[in-house]
Amino acid sequence: MTDGIDPRMITDSSSDGEWLLPLQQHKVVMVLDLVESVRLMAQDEAGVVQRWQGFLRHVNGTVLPAHDGRLVKSLGDGFLAEFNRADAAVKAALVLQQYFQPSNAHLHVDRQMHLRIGINATHLYVDSNDVYGHGVNLAARVADLGNAGDIVITPSVKDELIEDLDATLEDMGESHLKHWPHPVRTWLVRPPHGQWASPRLPQAHLPNTETRPSIAVIPFDSRAQSHEELVIGDLIADGVIAQLSRSQHLRVISRLSTASFRSRTLQREDVLSSLDTAYILSGSYVSIGDRVVVMAELSRSADGEVLWADRLVNSVADLLADESQLVSSLAEVCAHHLLQAEVQRALTQAIPTLDSNALLLGGITLMHRSTKRDMERSRELLEAVTDRHKRVATPWAWLAKWQIMQVVQGLTHDPAKAFQQAIELSSRALDLEPQSSLALAVQGHAICHLGSNVDESHALLTQATNLNPNDAMAWLYTSVWSQMWGDAEDAVSAARNALHLSPLDPQRYYFEMMLANSYLAIGDFERSIEYCKSSLTRNRFHLPTVRALLFGQYEAGHIEEARKTFQFLLQLQPDLTVSRYLASGSQSKTRQHGARVLSALGLPEH
Repeated sequence: MTDGIDPRMITDSSSDGEWLLPLQQHKVVMVLDLVESVRLMAQDEAGVVQRWQGFLRHVNGTVLPAHDGRLVKSLGDGFLAEFNRADAAVKAALVLQQYFQPSNAHLHVDRQMHLRIGINATHLYVDSNDVYGHGVNLAARVADLGNAGDIVITPSVKDELIEDLDATLEDMGESHLKHWPHPVRTWLVRPPHGQWASPRLPQAHLPNTETRPSIAVIPFDSRAQSHEELVIGDLIADGVIAQLSRSQHLRVISRLSTASFRSRTLQREDVLSSLDTAYILSGSYVSIGDRVVVMAELSRSADGEVLWADRLVNSVADLLADESQLVSSLAEVCAHHLLQAEVQRALTQAIPTLDSNALLLGGITLMHRSTKRDMERSRELLEAVTDRHKRVATPWAWLAKWQIMQVVQGLTHDPAKAFQQAIELSSRALDLEPQSSLALAVQGHAICHLGSNVDESHALLTQATNLNPNDAMAWLYTSVWSQMWGDAEDAVSAARNALHLSPLDPQRYYFEMMLANSYLAIGDFERSIEYCKSSLTRNRFHLPTVRALLFGQYEAGHIEEARKTFQFLLQLQPDLTVSRYLASGSQSKTRQHGARVLSALGLPEH
């Protein structure tokens, strides 16, 4: 290797001699432009230029330095900037959209200046002068989808954000972009409800024998080292462990096992040998008056690399609250990005190279999406993990649920056969682990939809919730049983309990849809519509949610809105008929009621 040359840079040649291809890096690119700049310049060229120059000074002097961004090029009525993290780019975009608001308030609407912004996370060639790659073009294309004041992001950016913490997101669906080979799904960014943010986490190497990624939370250290302040570190660690433990997708190391690592320099080898964990959350804090300042970091134990670090501030009293905002934020940051990293690997890497947790989490996530392609990938991943762990019940139970999701997504013409296969697969899981609450719940759910033995399905679901009162899926399916065959008020109670038990679940929209259906069953149509809309902002194409919204709108008397939703449903499921809808539960009063609404709106019987 030549001294002084980065081995990651590629040497090439041209007519001018030897040159180096810039290092390819993961970057988040922002393309910003001034809406209707040509018209504005024609009306008041000097005024527009003067305001634009002030804006650029604000960009270069304040916004980009505060968010670790770099101005790559200015185009006179727009610019290109790059960032290291998606959350930083989104925060900067939200700040930039506020710049012209005060001056616009004093101008006629024809002279107001508005921005639109597109953001894409991608791998680019980066040097000191520019960035290169087709990912820049995608950022420009999605910016064109926005209206004045809009921020539009791509899936790669969305996957790196904590929804409702970094930003509030609205699903825009898929769009065909000019000179782009395939439709691109995009999201609109709105200001967040919360205030904490984090970057994405790279993948971690996890043990091949464990189907869940593991995390250890080390008690946070007090910088003051006073005995009184040590209590704060325990409160943070205990609260985060409790929150993370509510996720069925994570293996959380016991607080008793991590306590001995407090106030010690973490040695990666010691942590690995003692705790056998893939991720470590640790940090320090200092209290200033009634405020506590927390410096937190998440690291990968396989190589010791710090994957995320941030500074959080809140009141000491917040740590004593039942639902601490600081603790909840820390837990959501870790759970979201840890799980998202595994799902992303499942989408991009060959199955033989994937760890078992990536296979399982990828299969679970993809089965809740609405395309046949995603469902097929989900099945491949789940079958691979059952092949690796033939004696483990959980993968077989999720494969059983996959059969049910075929029916839910409208991707099978024989629902009865799919439900029967779900029963057979869940029986296999129960042979391996008779106390598996997940397998019991899935089997009870399948029998519930067949309608052949309602009492047996209820007994299975009751057994599941009794065995594991914290199994959110068991409560969710209990809610469905109550909607179809039992008491509607019980359905609401069970669905609310399921949602409470799943604050970190990546399929939160699925739980919100179930709660919406429960409110539909008791005639609270407005609240049902509210939860449907919340669910659809997280997943615009989820068929059961679209149907629930349609039924709620129709019953609430919002007929025109119901007709629009009906047309959208037919776009997603053009082969839908009343008989197909009833095929997965024709005896259920809920299904019969839905069929009447669909018929009233003109859906054919066959």
